[in-house]
Amino acid sequence: MYAETLQSLCEQSGGILLTKDIVNAGVPSSYLTAFLREGKLERAGHGVYITPDAMEDKMFTLQARKNRLVYSHDTALYLHDLTDRDPLTYSVTVPTGYNTKRLTEEGLSVFSIKPHLYGMGITMAQSPFGRPIRAYDAERTLCDMLRSRRQMDGALFPEALKRYVRRKSKNIPLLMRYAESLRVDKLLRQYLEVLL
Repeated sequence: MYAETLQSLCEQSGGILLTKDIVNAGVPSSYLTAFLREGKLERAGHGVYITPDAMEDKMFTLQARKNRLVYSHDTALYLHDLTDRDPLTYSVTVPTGYNTKRLTEEGLSVFSIKPHLYGMGITMAQSPFGRPIRAYDAERTLCDMLRSRRQMDGALFPEALKRYVRRKSKNIPLLMRYAESLRVDKLLRQYLEVLL
């Protein structure tokens, strides 16, 4: 019965399982161990397991292992279709005080922000494989790009802002509220005056 439940979880999840999903389904850890021994599952990281035939979704598994990171900056631009450039390395934001050493060692571009600003604008996006991941919304991402402009490719922001203002779903009041909170409102207004 538990083996069938575990097999069913593998099929429903597209081949990527999290320990919490296995525990929530009431499957004893001995069955997970047996699946690992038999080669039906491989460990992709702490608390993340993948079937041998599944395509590994790096964005999903990374966030499953490090649940405080939020995809941001150029990575979030890509997730929101505000750039055509595939991110070479993923940009993530964590609250100040979070130990970023391991994230940096994994090749991520890591940004830290004060805890009271960290949660602003977090939304659910889809990884390139269609799995749910946390990223900043388009408005917050544009403000972050402007805020970190010295660390980012200078051509990304103007093009992303042009794409954003052409959208029906744009929310300029929200964009300006975020800009004020992140102290880039004066600079953003200069860009918007040219485009609007």
